[in-house]
Amino acid sequence: MKGPPRATALGSPRGEAHRKEMTRTPTLQLAEARRAGLRNIGDAARASGVSAKMIRHYESLGLLPEAQRTAAGYRVYDDNDVHTLRFIRRARDLGFPMKEVGRLLGLWRNRRRASADVRKVAQQHIIDLDRRITELQEMRRTLEHLVHHCRGDQRPDCPILDDLADAAGRHPGERS
Repeated sequence: MKGPPRATALGSPRGEAHRKEMTRTPTLQLAEARRAGLRNIGDAARASGVSAKMIRHYESLGLLPEAQRTAAGYRVYDDNDVHTLRFIRRARDLGFPMKEVGRLLGLWRNRRRASADVRKVAQQHIIDLDRRITELQEMRRTLEHLVHHCRGDQRPDCPILDDLADAAGRHPGERS
């Protein structure tokens, strides 16, 4: 996957300095921000497929840089931010945990990275997925067995509930 796009309203080195300055002292009105190609959080959410709540969460985790603010305090995002959000969403769709998403973002942003490092992260994720799949298959087999032995009639006896109660330890007064 390519790195984040660089040709945006604030994507140049001067733009980055301006962005940092705006974070400290918001002076831009929302209309000015839009003319500069920036989006409010709702527009960024729609463009990236990530909810506004998750955008704020990713900011709090440091996966996304702190948003620029307008004079009224509204968050605004540039094309780089939206691209980063799409990257995060895709990594999450593939099941990567947040810690690994952070690692992948770091590798993505590092133009001198070795693809071997990215491959290691992905290979470890495959191992973790295989383990989880095995656990889920075992759960399914157990439930199939319990469902097969449950009569499913009007009687109160139920091997499914008995199994759950046995695993949790029976409550006093319950029959065994």
